[in-house]
Amino acid sequence: MAEPTVPGTAPGNPRFSSGPCAKRPGWTVDNLARAPLGRSHRAKLGKDRLKRAIDMTRTVLQVPDTHLIGIVPASDTGAVEMALWSLLGARGVDMLAWESFGKGWVTDVSKQLKLDDVRVLEADYGLLPDLSAVDCDRDVVFTWNGTTSGVRVPNGDWISADRAGLTICDATSAAFAQPLPFDKLDVVTFSWQKVLGGEGAHGVLILGPRAVERLETYTPAWPLPKIFRLTKGGKLIAGIFEGATINTPSMLCVEDYLDALDWAKSIGGLPALIARADDSAGAIAEWATETAWVDFLAVDPGTRSNTSVCLSIVDPDIAALDDAGQRAFAKGLVSRLEGRGIAYDIGAYRDAPPGLRIWTGATVEPDDVRALLPWLDWAFASEKQALSAAA
Repeated sequence: MAEPTVPGTAPGNPRFSSGPCAKRPGWTVDNLARAPLGRSHRAKLGKDRLKRAIDMTRTVLQVPDTHLIGIVPASDTGAVEMALWSLLGARGVDMLAWESFGKGWVTDVSKQLKLDDVRVLEADYGLLPDLSAVDCDRDVVFTWNGTTSGVRVPNGDWISADRAGLTICDATSAAFAQPLPFDKLDVVTFSWQKVLGGEGAHGVLILGPRAVERLETYTPAWPLPKIFRLTKGGKLIAGIFEGATINTPSMLCVEDYLDALDWAKSIGGLPALIARADDSAGAIAEWATETAWVDFLAVDPGTRSNTSVCLSIVDPDIAALDDAGQRAFAKGLVSRLEGRGIAYDIGAYRDAPPGLRIWTGATVEPDDVRALLPWLDWAFASEKQALSAAA
């Protein structure tokens, strides 16, 4: 049997990881030369760089003046945990979960905070929960874009404008690539190592006025570690949102974020970032409609992510394998691509169904995605041929 034909063109950048994600086009370490290394982050220079990161975030992400922006520790996870531990407990909460990170927040609220009045609205990978069942007079916790399932909420229309509860949104793989209706979102979190490809370990916490009011009028029943405290004496710690971080940040990482924000602004800001992600995801969608062995994990095209594109291998021979066999096949396919330096880190998330996950955030070049697609066909054909030979 003839070997599958090797494509003639390779992606210029094989980094399609869903986090940490590819650096912005043209990035070099020399771009970080302005980082105030060896200086206190509380000195004027350090605070100025942190404040500039906050101001640039507002500009590029189009965050309204009604919302505060703070840089916090422990990536998006830290930002979400700060919100959950500081804000929840004042009323019942609806938890939405349709992939691993949303399920993780359910565990934290149910088993760590041990709240009494928790409703969990779940859906399998590839689907969304029934958004019409959400009660916005309760607090609502959800991911905007399910990074490990490739399923996102289509919009914020399901969120009541006159809600009594707070909406707490983990937007880490959506921010800078998808429109976020801040008038419907009381808390937004993300990490800049996703869509903008910054270095990890830092999170961003965005608070609307309703969240600030909750912080200043409600005291949780449980003790809060220092790393989670957003208030002092019943008042918001304003410095967090002006560049005075809770703990010591990496000024090298902050400088890297500033570099990414400058790049984002230079190409046209948020609309250009969204367009790049849409272009890359659209290229995969066009290929998938013509490719029999693959399909989207996300069932509804209207909820498919434009950043974390999750694909299932639906070839009948592979789909007939048990879960372990399907995972082994997908792993072999991924290993072939990595071995040739074509694509790194595109296997499905460990808790997700077996398949592929290709990051198409704004820092990925759409032409690299297009160059990858023939290689996916090659890797599938090669791995299936090897499987047949071994049978």
